[in-house]
Amino acid sequence: MFQSVVVTLTYLRRNRVQAELAETYAVSQSTISRAITSLTSLIARLLNPYVPTADEFDGTVQHVVDGTLLPCWSWASRPDLYSGKHKTTGMNVQVACTLDGRIAWISDPTPGNRHDTHCLGKSDILSAGNPANWIGDKGYVGNHMITPIKKPAYRELLDWEKEFNTQLNKIRWVVEQAIADLKVWRILHTDYRRPITTFNTTISAVIALYFYAAA
Repeated sequence: MFQSVVVTLTYLRRNRVQAELAETYAVSQSTISRAITSLTSLIARLLNPYVPTADEFDGTVQHVVDGTLLPCWSWASRPDLYSGKHKTTGMNVQVACTLDGRIAWISDPTPGNRHDTHCLGKSDILSAGNPANWIGDKGYVGNHMITPIKKPAYRELLDWEKEFNTQLNKIRWVVEQAIADLKVWRILHTDYRRPITTFNTTISAVIALYFYAAA
């Protein structure tokens, strides 16, 4: 059992090909596949209490919000996974972190073709507090959040507007760094190769491991 746990965590952390893991641990590829399948779902269930929910989210605290795409193979049966923004397929998750870069909440995954605003709204997080106190990029315009000023069609941005956007982007850097830290779990950063029906469970397991390690 211990070796199965090691194999599963190695797979999630490094996204190694199962055939390579089988060679490393001197077992068959089918054995590796069975271990990963069973233990990934077990990890997701056991560590789920460590994952903050929208109901537990403190919306009164200032947060920086951003979405990120978790890439996977292109499946003919799932055209909804294609993100026009990223020009690839995957699942979208929304991430909220504090101003010091601590991730406070991660949404459930949504097909990659959906806009950040849709994904955020679907999560019910907007009802958890006052989004006027949160910071996001231009993709969140219309959600009453603090966002960069868009260039009007009839003129260029004024100097103060440009400076506002510059300063806001400097603050937004913390959520970009937080997402990069989350994606040290390579399974969230490189193409997911297992059946697409297992992707949501794998994402949930890694998110649970992330919050468990930070607890």
